[in-house]
Amino acid sequence: MKLRIVICEDEKETRGYLSRLIREQADSFTKKCACEIREYASATECLSDKRRIDLLFLDIELQAPGGGMDGMELARQIRQQEREVQPLIIFVTGYDSYVYDAFDVDAFQYLVKPVEEEKFARVFKRALERIAAGGDHRKKAQTITLKTAGTSRTLPLDQILYIESSNHKAVLHLTDKEFACYAKIRDLEEELRDCFFRIHKGYLVNLSYIEQYSKTEAVLKNGERLLISKYKYRDFVKAYLHFLKKGAGL
Repeated sequence: MKLRIVICEDEKETRGYLSRLIREQADSFTKKCACEIREYASATECLSDKRRIDLLFLDIELQAPGGGMDGMELARQIRQQEREVQPLIIFVTGYDSYVYDAFDVDAFQYLVKPVEEEKFARVFKRALERIAAGGDHRKKAQTITLKTAGTSRTLPLDQILYIESSNHKAVLHLTDKEFACYAKIRDLEEELRDCFFRIHKGYLVNLSYIEQYSKTEAVLKNGERLLISKYKYRDFVKAYLHFLKKGAGL
């Protein structure tokens, strides 16, 4: 298997830095997988390459001489193309305010400049695991759209660890931050019942992030511990085992 990675970034130094990080991490995680890296300084160059892309590192604030499309527009055009494989997109940006726009083009993750090596390693490892898991990156990510402060935001479900009910709001605990919106947790429970379970009146947890559990608490993969109501425990165990069997194709 050859992993085809593209870096589309107008800053030469950043392209070189990302390329170095990719090669270092690829040596650690992909012993049996050759890694091909292609670099482009503009959206036009990247878009003209019709070869398969497994993983795309894309600068949101991409600029080209005389103007042209930025990284977000490039991502939209790539998503509209009939490709054999749709790439995982990891946005590279100087501003984390772009993160919610990134979800609209099914971005896998984003990295804020200057890119920290430790954060890069975590994100890159997760990307390789997703690709190796059987090509899930070819599919449109499951999302939920929520309204807050007069605007709508679309979030991938696999970025949500759990949802907490707090002061008539729903607080979404994401993999890297929190997001609050005006929503009732019971309504979210109904909408997300295929992969989330309400283990307590105050918690709706993403079943894919559960590491272990007891009769009184669930431990998430990030180490957080959430209370399990004694009235919810039996149904939670049934739902969780069903979720695991469904994921394993049993």
